[in-house]
Amino acid sequence: MARKKGREISGWVIVDKPAGMTSTAVVGKVRWAFDAKKAGHAGTLDPAATGVLAVALGEATKTVPYIMDALKCYRFAVRFGAATNTDDAEGEVIATSDLRPSDDTVRAALAAFRGQIEQVPPQYSAVKVDGERAYALARAGEEMDLAARPLWVDSLELTGRIDADTVELELVCGKGGYVRSIARDLGQALGCLGHVLWLRREWSGPFDVADGVTLDDIEGLARTPALDDLVLPLQVGLEDLPELHATPEGAVRLRHGNPGMVIASGVEYGAPAWASYQGQPVAVGIYRSGELHPDRVFNL
Repeated sequence: MARKKGREISGWVIVDKPAGMTSTAVVGKVRWAFDAKKAGHAGTLDPAATGVLAVALGEATKTVPYIMDALKCYRFAVRFGAATNTDDAEGEVIATSDLRPSDDTVRAALAAFRGQIEQVPPQYSAVKVDGERAYALARAGEEMDLAARPLWVDSLELTGRIDADTVELELVCGKGGYVRSIARDLGQALGCLGHVLWLRREWSGPFDVADGVTLDDIEGLARTPALDDLVLPLQVGLEDLPELHATPEGAVRLRHGNPGMVIASGVEYGAPAWASYQGQPVAVGIYRSGELHPDRVFNL
């Protein structure tokens, strides 16, 4: 098997994703610009969406699951009066309504969308149905009965009324949430129908859009030493987890994928955590009785 070309570089690049590109395309551009051997992202954004897309390079790709499990914040607009087949402004209008709810009515309806809820993904989504992506089947004209999925909604608030037809909302939720489904279901609950007009991810776990860089900035510095100044250390992606300090013997064991002794204070048994040694991340895993049991080991 041929080895992947590219250089060994590890860390995070926080991209302020532009509208009109897939998340995969953004990762491809970042990987090319850095000439990185390995790259991935921590949570897909729809092509029309903007905001935080955390791109992992090299060893940082091993921490992606921890970012994907973290809370995320979205700011978005819901346009009332029309349902679309994609649940956003990119799709075809399939039903309309003349009803427009008041702000107080919207606020009251939002209560049902907080906490642990069940959410049906959009027809145009990446959910797999019999081995195929739902969006591919939807484009072929098939209508699917997609199963509801659990979603934790930490908060959902009305933040503004843009015009008579449009409200702005802010959502903080866990892994696997579809903002388009929130807009669709809210419109149905209010009896006025609705879809997402625009969507922006403000933060994802430890990464904030204020720290994001544009693709124009990245492409302007592509393949130059100055580009590396945009890379955040791998451990920035682990800031929401407790850091444990490995003993010298523990660091050796952890680097070989075995449980290793760590110095811990106030960390609960069974909690996710990461270990460092002499300032470098060594492994991430589960803490048990004075040891870190590694899920992933970093080769830095």
